[in-house]
Amino acid sequence: MRKTLKILHTISACGLIGGLACYMILLAVAPQDTAAAYADLRRSIQTISDWVLVPSLAIALVSGLLSMVVHKPFMDKGWALLKAAMGILMFKGVLTVIAAEAKHAATLAQRIADGEPAQDLLQQAIASEWAALWTVMALSVANVVLGIWRPRLSRKPAVQGHRVRSAPVDTAGNARAEPVAEDRPARAA
Repeated sequence: MRKTLKILHTISACGLIGGLACYMILLAVAPQDTAAAYADLRRSIQTISDWVLVPSLAIALVSGLLSMVVHKPFMDKGWALLKAAMGILMFKGVLTVIAAEAKHAATLAQRIADGEPAQDLLQQAIASEWAALWTVMALSVANVVLGIWRPRLSRKPAVQGHRVRSAPVDTAGNARAEPVAEDRPARAA
């Protein structure tokens, strides 16, 4: 089960980063000469968002969280908890910003192609779209790096059976430099 979840998680992370890269490349270099060509471009971006980005992110998030449930030591690892938090932020970013912006920009592009003046709204949508794309891409790459590097971001648990003794104190509450005989546990003969 652990290996299956790891494979799903890795493949979906590849799909997410690849989908983001594809989205960015289309937005940057695809033909945008006419309003109709731009409307087609936006429909292509919306398709990538609907069929690659959102499903990849959903699978990555669910498989990552299930991995934490199946493999209990991940619950104590700071890097795994940070990855989970960043995954939730990415999911929010993709759903609320990128996927919504792709649909909104596609609608605006179609309105422009139909002759309706909405160019200023489209430019604002594209500016916020680029910011969201770069943010989610950075979080995605950071998640992959955390998954490979696995830095120690948590405290080491105390070794069981070992206690740290405080300094011996006399009856007046003053610390003594040397423990006296009654401070030491008696040994069995």
